[in-house]
Amino acid sequence: MFTTVKFAVTHEHFLATQSPDRYPHPMTDDPPSESGWRGSPDLWLEAAHDMLVESGVDAVRIQPLAKRLNIARTSFYWHFKDRETLLAALADRWAARTTAGLVAACAAYADTKAEAMLNVISCFLSDAAFDSRLEFAIRSWALQDATIMARLNAEDSARVDALIALYHHWGHVGVDADTRARAVYLTQIGYISTQAREDLSIRMARIPAYVELFTDTAPSPRELARFHARHCFSP
Repeated sequence: MFTTVKFAVTHEHFLATQSPDRYPHPMTDDPPSESGWRGSPDLWLEAAHDMLVESGVDAVRIQPLAKRLNIARTSFYWHFKDRETLLAALADRWAARTTAGLVAACAAYADTKAEAMLNVISCFLSDAAFDSRLEFAIRSWALQDATIMARLNAEDSARVDALIALYHHWGHVGVDADTRARAVYLTQIGYISTQAREDLSIRMARIPAYVELFTDTAPSPRELARFHARHCFSP
């Protein structure tokens, strides 16, 4: 339905095993030194995020991360107590990169129900607001970890509650608001879970129908034009 899917590099930094702007590292051909550069918490976390998305949680281990970053393994412990602490930080990053964006989209200003729903859809179209690849990786992880499953259930509830509040704002109550919110949310999670892919032009063509389905109101031409501009799309 909706899903699609940095930092500056100084002149002295690069990583041999990744793109030069992904994990900046002092330029050297020497093996990692136990007393050398130790990276930063964000650097280790970014590498763990990438490994989780690419290969699943079982691949997120200290030695492979150190090799990926070309940093001594012991440097990890300057930033994290152990692997479990790193995995907990990954779970927090996931919530910040998914739930927070959806809750903000539900609370964003809108003159009409259609515009409000376009705000929600816009969130799902942007990995900056809702990281769909990370969402998929977390859902896979939750299947083998009861603690992550409990966290996932809590985040699911928070997201649905935000959508229910949006429907309340537009006059829907009780089971009506709850069912509409779940229809929006579970449709999107279905797209993520099945890894559905759509050409952008097809996706954009379907969005007015989705908006009308979820709100009983078709978006106006001006609302659609603003939405398209937000995503740099020319129909």
